[in-house]
Amino acid sequence: MSSVQDETIAILKHKSYDETSLFQPINLLRESRRQNSINHGEIPSICILDPDGDLVNYLKNRSKATINKYWACYHSHLYSFDINAITVGIIPCAVGASYAVLIAEQLFVSGCELLISITSAGIINKPNYNKQFALITQAIRDEGTSYHYLPKDKPALLCPKLCKKLKANAKDKKSLWVEAKSWTTDAPYRETQTAISAMKEDKITCVEMEAAALYAFAKAKDKDVVCFAHLTNTMAQDEGDFEKGEDFGSLEMLALIEEVIKKIKQ
Repeated sequence: MSSVQDETIAILKHKSYDETSLFQPINLLRESRRQNSINHGEIPSICILDPDGDLVNYLKNRSKATINKYWACYHSHLYSFDINAITVGIIPCAVGASYAVLIAEQLFVSGCELLISITSAGIINKPNYNKQFALITQAIRDEGTSYHYLPKDKPALLCPKLCKKLKANAKDKKSLWVEAKSWTTDAPYRETQTAISAMKEDKITCVEMEAAALYAFAKAKDKDVVCFAHLTNTMAQDEGDFEKGEDFGSLEMLALIEEVIKKIKQ
């Protein structure tokens, strides 16, 4: 019965996961360079997605971020900044699964080797330990983009290699994150009580909009992608929600990025 139902769902039809896409990101960037007179050049090998844009604003306001002149995307700006003598790229406001993966595809054909996403997330089950960040090890695929990269029966997981390097000891006071499962949705204003209750029962820590698609892309294309949830809100149920702290949590995000890079480079 389920297979018959699947045949009527457009997003599950006409998928050939081993077939190369006719439309390639490298070709789109070629045309953007031609139209916008952008020279070929390197972008940083480590890049950050900053969906809220708060960290980019913090860096720009302090003259610590410069626009990368080689980034040829039609739809976004890439900034560069230094952290521990390492130049890192960062793109603000890459909100939602489809946009985040569009950007990821273009970053990896432009020289990126590691992509870190740090997105605000709504808390469903508060972690036992008081940490601001959750390393997303698995994401529930309640969006559309992941189904173009992975079959419907495959989970969206952080790759084992990166998971091993970033494995957290939640009891360690120095650890900046806990490990968690998230719920990725592409319809944030359809987070009903029924859906939230089901996720709560399934021990899901938080809800966000990008991780499942980014992990599906990473698996399909064999790329290094790490997704963190910045546990900032409870879906605006109370006034004063969405507070990240001083400078919108930018100093904490910088500390997180520094620690992630150190652990992965070890």
